[in-house]
Amino acid sequence: MARNQSGPRAVGAPVTLDQALAFGILGVTVGLFAWGRLPYDLVALLALLAGLVTGIVPAEAAFAGFSDDIVIIVASALVVSAAVARSGAVERLMRPLLPHLTSVRTQVPALVAAVMAASVVTKNIGALAIFMPVALQLARRTGTPPSALLMPMAFASLLGGLCTLIGTSPNIIVSRVREQVTGEPFRMFDYAPVGAAIAVAGLAFLSLGWRLLPRGRQGSAGQATMAIEAYTTETRIPAESPLIGRTIAELVAMGEERITVGTMLRDRFRRENPPGEVVLKSGDLLILEGDPEELESLVAQAGLTLVGEKPTGGEEVPEDEKTVVEGVITAESPLVGATPAGASLAGRFGVSLLAVSRRGSRIAERLNTLKLRRGDVAILKGEAVRLPDTLAALRILPLTERGIVLGRSRRSWLPAIILTLAMAAVALNLVPVAVAFFAASVLLLVIRALTPQEAYNAVEWPVIVLLGALIPVSEAVRSTGGTELIAGWLSGAVEHLPPMGALALIMMAAMAVTPFLNNAATVLMLGPIAGSLAQRLGMSPDAFLMAVALGAACDFLTPIGHQCNTLVMGPGGYRFGDYWRLGLPLSLIVVLVGVPMIALVWPLHEP
Repeated sequence: MARNQSGPRAVGAPVTLDQALAFGILGVTVGLFAWGRLPYDLVALLALLAGLVTGIVPAEAAFAGFSDDIVIIVASALVVSAAVARSGAVERLMRPLLPHLTSVRTQVPALVAAVMAASVVTKNIGALAIFMPVALQLARRTGTPPSALLMPMAFASLLGGLCTLIGTSPNIIVSRVREQVTGEPFRMFDYAPVGAAIAVAGLAFLSLGWRLLPRGRQGSAGQATMAIEAYTTETRIPAESPLIGRTIAELVAMGEERITVGTMLRDRFRRENPPGEVVLKSGDLLILEGDPEELESLVAQAGLTLVGEKPTGGEEVPEDEKTVVEGVITAESPLVGATPAGASLAGRFGVSLLAVSRRGSRIAERLNTLKLRRGDVAILKGEAVRLPDTLAALRILPLTERGIVLGRSRRSWLPAIILTLAMAAVALNLVPVAVAFFAASVLLLVIRALTPQEAYNAVEWPVIVLLGALIPVSEAVRSTGGTELIAGWLSGAVEHLPPMGALALIMMAAMAVTPFLNNAATVLMLGPIAGSLAQRLGMSPDAFLMAVALGAACDFLTPIGHQCNTLVMGPGGYRFGDYWRLGLPLSLIVVLVGVPMIALVWPLHEP
């Protein structure tokens, strides 16, 4: 059982056994994080186990971190962000702007601003995930290297997240620390004045600073995309489609002229490469060619139905139990030389063929009568639990997951509306943040914006485990009097500094520790220390807590300190040493703008 020793201590007071144990566990934890050979979540679990074994973490409090509001907020926000991304709402809002983004000079400012704005109202990792497909598609269309777009977007998501409580995990955790120190947490928009000033300065820098990044890097996303040519899919115009009465040319324009209408079938008549003036009617069958994302977008906009997406025989499988995969037909496949109808794909194997890509030739015939060849790439839809066995039986080699959305997108404005309502409820102090986002995530599951499996996949479980395990360890450092002790040491280090210098030192300490400790863990450790230091110096803790939040949220120097940086590393083709090129000057801007703004908005001395 830990002995509570959180009362005031003199700067020169000796270190107790409990404090030594707490500091030792924390030091080893930081060392293991920096070593990088063990997963972050495992390191956090080992720290919690060590706390239990040494007695500084009481057994009854060991798992309290997993019931903390922080865990609920982070998990729920990721689910909500995934639903908004899947809904296509962001893509529809960006569509009028995309044709004007023809060069990297216009693409970087537009995407950086969009990600920054989105991360103000949702988790920064979610905001980045929403816009990454847009950026990669734009890069593919215009020939822009993804490396010029993705790192500025990742950094923009961190800057935008500074503006609201739920924008980034450090803000949420610092709010909890403030409640412990002062009895009142930070509210939703308390971060906005300082965060907005830094975000504007960051936007100006990133719009020009992308030139500091290395040229010619080829990311994994670009390589995967270039390896596969356009897909062909078969669609039908239903009676309720907005296309009825419009022409082929209008359909192509709706697809931003990146979709080709290869064949049109009406009643008994077949027309290849139909002219643009042909007027469309209900029941027309169109064979379309294009990228899967572009095909899905057009299918959703035009209200088309995929002919291949039909009952697969036998007992109908619920939609939320199906999945979509992309695979190559191998030479040993029984489908080589056969048609989907002849092979009875739907009736015998329970899968639907949604689209086919064939290298070197266009497909103008209906998919059900198409003779499949070795090397054809197919998009198949079927029951998730059976699909791996089906692919093995058909000798189809599944490709690396590319997030194929054709046949499984659920386009609707409802997820964006639910997110807006949750934000409004929090802003008006109707419900706590955790309740609002938990309710939003449940509602999104009820309306089937996401399936339960997709929701589980959206949650970054290692982050959840890290938070739940480190919260009790952080509390042990505080309850043993460790934070007071460190605050005493720091107060001695800053006693000759002016108040602004002390504030800058705290912010830079958080920036320095975050790449090795993870931003959430940094706040859990430095937050209570900053609060105690402010009280020792006779200053308001609010400014120092804000400095910790900003420093911990602004890791621009490595790919490991924040998951947004890690997320773009592969698709952008970045190396570890690339991050400081853009990140070091941006970090200096954050300190130079952030420290004066904090002092202005949150006076260092309480009235």
